[in-house]
Amino acid sequence: MTQEAWRVEAVDQGIRLDQFLAQKLASCSRARVQQWIKEGLVRVNDSIRSAHYRVRAGDYLTCTIPPVQPWHLASEAIALDILYEDADLLALNKPPGMTVHPGAGQRQGTLVNALIHHCPDLEGIGDIQRPGLVHRLDKDTSGVMVVAKSALALQNLQAQFQARQVVKRYLALVWGRWPEASGTITLAIGRHPSQRHKMAVIGRRRREAATSWQCLREFPGPFSLLELTLHTGRTHQIRVHMAAAGHPVVGDNVYGGGEKRLANLPEALTPLGTLVTRQLLHARFLQFRHPRTGATLKLEAPLPPDFQDVLDFLARLPC
Repeated sequence: MTQEAWRVEAVDQGIRLDQFLAQKLASCSRARVQQWIKEGLVRVNDSIRSAHYRVRAGDYLTCTIPPVQPWHLASEAIALDILYEDADLLALNKPPGMTVHPGAGQRQGTLVNALIHHCPDLEGIGDIQRPGLVHRLDKDTSGVMVVAKSALALQNLQAQFQARQVVKRYLALVWGRWPEASGTITLAIGRHPSQRHKMAVIGRRRREAATSWQCLREFPGPFSLLELTLHTGRTHQIRVHMAAAGHPVVGDNVYGGGEKRLANLPEALTPLGTLVTRQLLHARFLQFRHPRTGATLKLEAPLPPDFQDVLDFLARLPC
């Protein structure tokens, strides 16, 4: 077992204990941290507290980290669309519909299963259940992801993401047209107060979030194709910000842009009900420093066929 310790600073006052620890232990899931708290492995000022405890400035936290009993991570020969690879890292174009890592409901067919087959030594890098993962994309979001193949790369890349030194640009097809050609949304985001699977711009304990957007093209419907730049990395950030602005991502069933809205389109647009099978959000571009050489890497992933088919269909419609 190992032990970690922290002194809570004023900037973190009021954050839930499990959330604070999940932020400090970037390679561990929040669920795992909550389990440690239940088992009494976490102490606040030498006292046991619940996961709901709100940390205070000056609190002294200790966490005894037990050895993890890993699941068996199956190696699967799943094809990867590799954009760049060397001894330290791998960048790929994740297809839509692929879950990034195994969980309680899915142990096979994930990106991690494919990565272990491609890189047999990956299992020793970072979290035992999520080896090599620096960041994640939602299951139905496609695009550029970077994976660490060495401990040096994992630590360095995680630090770049946390310090907001990574440039992240996405493409999204959204409902409606904007009155401006570009702009920035700075609404804070937190867990939805009643629907725990969602994020929201309402409720308490929200964290700053900023998304810049630029309209690339307008289509009949009306729909708009946007390029979006993430300045922060909150869960579902683009989807939440677009929905809050009244322009949810097309195909997003969670935040109001999905099946119900697609079912009420005029006749000329009814084929979209078949063409759109997921949220049309794509991580187009990622820029970061190589963890060993310091060289700037700029990686771009082409649109997947399903997203391109929707754009081609809309482009053929009369204005």
